[in-house]
Amino acid sequence: MPLHPAAPDDQGGLLDAFEQVVQAIVDLGWACREDDFEKPTECPGWTVKDHIVKVVATEKAFSALPREPHGPANPAEVRNQFNRMVDLELAARRTWTGRSVVSELADFHQHRMSQLRSLDVDLDTEIAGFFGARTTFGDQLRAQIAETWVHEQDARTALDRPGDLDSPAAAVFTAAILDALPVVAVRDAGIEPGHAVVLDVTGPVLARGGARVVQGADGEPVGEQLFSGQDPEAGEPLEVTTVQLTTEALTRRAAGRRSTDQTHFTVLGDEATGRRLLDALDVLSPAPTA
Repeated sequence: MPLHPAAPDDQGGLLDAFEQVVQAIVDLGWACREDDFEKPTECPGWTVKDHIVKVVATEKAFSALPREPHGPANPAEVRNQFNRMVDLELAARRTWTGRSVVSELADFHQHRMSQLRSLDVDLDTEIAGFFGARTTFGDQLRAQIAETWVHEQDARTALDRPGDLDSPAAAVFTAAILDALPVVAVRDAGIEPGHAVVLDVTGPVLARGGARVVQGADGEPVGEQLFSGQDPEAGEPLEVTTVQLTTEALTRRAAGRRSTDQTHFTVLGDEATGRRLLDALDVLSPAPTA
């Protein structure tokens, strides 16, 4: 079943989605009282203000602008250079007011969108990724949309201001999770050959996707995108387990903000297999803060 609303797949649509999700965070920030910025979120150790700083830090890193040189991070909590940069940016703004951080993001957002729209690249252009590996402009943009939307939802949840669950960014996030299912099913959930798992997202973004697990030529299990309940080679029905959950529940679980036990879901099929899939679906967990 295709996503509804559909995730944008052209460069203009993706840039519009990114512009909208960052602007949503700016608008949330302007509506906050100063004490709202210090409210804890479901991202352990992070406040609402920290999430806004993370968006600023990430975008400044991606645009190769100078970063804050102070605010040393705890080396034991740094997993890579990108996480170190985020820790430094967070620490550098600990004494800033929340409105100062929002103002920084609002001003930079205009510059950033102008820069992105004027780049001489297309979605397939190869660029340097955040973690050193090469990627494409399109993949990096989709990743940034998904991560920024998670930060928006972190802030909305902490502020009790739900919204944007049917936005283009929400659709980009949902599509990314469904695309990851074949890898998650085999590598992380350990689903055995002959089984299939399906995520049925009940809205506001409506989507259904899954993965079948088959035995590869080397005898090892391989995950494939699932388009039906039939194994195309053997013609035999697969043992299918379907997990139903809302867009909001999918976001909170896949971003590592809530455990499986804290997530509201329904399993059609084998309950243990459904729980294994959800336990493994933690694909966007945050790095610890300094």
